[in-house]
Amino acid sequence: MAMTMNGEVQLAAPREAVWTKLNDPEVLKACIPGCEELEKTEDNGFRAVAKMKVGPVSARFKGRVTLSDLDPPNGYKISGEGEGGVAGFAKGGATVALTEKDGGTLLTYNVEAQIGGKLAQLGQRLINGAAKKLADEFFVNFAKAVQG
Repeated sequence: MAMTMNGEVQLAAPREAVWTKLNDPEVLKACIPGCEELEKTEDNGFRAVAKMKVGPVSARFKGRVTLSDLDPPNGYKISGEGEGGVAGFAKGGATVALTEKDGGTLLTYNVEAQIGGKLAQLGQRLINGAAKKLADEFFVNFAKAVQG
């Protein structure tokens, strides 16, 4: 099942500060809902473990995340894939752009993802709702981290 999602968040911090936090594994680990491990690897990426619950399906996803098309402090492309055992798999990517706006930074994102396994059987509406909730939670946490 394929899904797309996009949005933007206004952050009350300079673009360079937002860029630094977007590349800090400790900040990202604290902001990603359900993230248990996030370890930087040598290839512009991370190894991650996150526990997720979508409707009746609960799983620990283990995967890799890679950053590419790095354009500091303007943005990057983030790609990843995770395996959740019988729950299924998820893979996808997002482009993230940072622009100066209203004395702060506007973060814009466009996500494309594919999911399979039991998760895909839950239906588009439930999956999209869960994905939007996770994204909203991440950005609320990230905004606090950037301003704190």
